[in-house]
Amino acid sequence: MSRTTEPAIVIVPGLRDHVEEHWQTLLAARLAEAGRTVRTVPPLTRDRLSRMAQVAALDKVISEIAGPVVLVAHSAGVITTVHWAQWHEAQVRGALLVTPPDFERPLPEGYPTSEVLDDNGWTPVPRSPLPFPSIVAASSNDPLGALDRVAELARNWTGRLVELGEVGHLNPAAGYGPWPDAEELLRELEQS
Repeated sequence: MSRTTEPAIVIVPGLRDHVEEHWQTLLAARLAEAGRTVRTVPPLTRDRLSRMAQVAALDKVISEIAGPVVLVAHSAGVITTVHWAQWHEAQVRGALLVTPPDFERPLPEGYPTSEVLDDNGWTPVPRSPLPFPSIVAASSNDPLGALDRVAELARNWTGRLVELGEVGHLNPAAGYGPWPDAEELLRELEQS
């Protein structure tokens, strides 16, 4: 694929925003070093828990890019992405949706409650097929989303489910910094 047809990569972090050792941050740096166009949705300074504010931030980043994009979302960034896809259009070549949380079930202590998520517009989580190809990467021991529930979301979104094994929430707290498989999955989406 020539450089002129490579899609821009848009990184969509979760609600905990940017973590220096996170695989998304490391992936963005590697892709930028390779000459790729990479944009990351910036952290919100206000209304951080607002689904509408998160979707608006994603839409702003996408609207500033001429040409196709591939979305790389993690955790609540996945839910932001599927909400965005219900109301917006862009040249999205595909989306890598990694360890989506199950916002329709209570999350562990330290995370927003079901009431807070509902009050901020996160639920119900959209279940319509996405208008672009997607790969949903799921963990078999994610404390934020049981594998059967994530598999159901992947089917609803018409995404291809990739089971990662026991990787927790695929974040630094679960022992993950670099995640080399992300680049392979991205190449698959770019060629679809």
